[in-house]
Amino acid sequence: MANLEIIGVPFSNYVRSVRMLCEEKGVAYTLTPSRPHSPEVKAIHPAGQVPVMRHGDVALFETSAIATYIDKAFAGPRFIPDDALGAARVEQWISYGNAKVDKWIMREFVVPQAFFDKDKGPDTSRITAAVPEIEKCCATLDAALSRSAYLAGDALTYADIHILPMVMTMQAWPAGRDIAPKYAAVMAWAGKLSERPSYRNTAPPPRK
Repeated sequence: MANLEIIGVPFSNYVRSVRMLCEEKGVAYTLTPSRPHSPEVKAIHPAGQVPVMRHGDVALFETSAIATYIDKAFAGPRFIPDDALGAARVEQWISYGNAKVDKWIMREFVVPQAFFDKDKGPDTSRITAAVPEIEKCCATLDAALSRSAYLAGDALTYADIHILPMVMTMQAWPAGRDIAPKYAAVMAWAGKLSERPSYRNTAPPPRK
């Protein structure tokens, strides 16, 4: 059987989410660490973004497409429901995660603190501006998780797997740790899911 290959940097929240899906389903895969815009990534993704995937003759880009393929192509528990409403609810949260949670937590909050010009220091105005938007995201997630155990209902789905690494990464920074305790349902959900082997087994190596 062809080897499933996930290509991308281990510390990417999107790379981690598809790896977590493989772990949850019991799908063997190989991680090929590659930075965005590297030749092996650009050979699959026209914009050079990670993750990308190879499985035999199949090559895919964009996280949601990769997750859908893995969930449907391999045996094991399903994390994207077959029914129309269940699938739509999962896609709803994936889209929200991409448009809002990733934007405000990862792009506007984490990136300016993790990557900056050493002579200029972090862009504190950008980071500060992201905080109220992160609060809105957390409030939205908290409301959903106050109604059900998981984002798309009473069972773990790829919606949870997709968003969890973003929420956990937020808490690696002091301002994120100040936000987190305000949202009890989110913290209970994140605490529960971060104990799963799929999350532990996909922890990226310490960044230098």
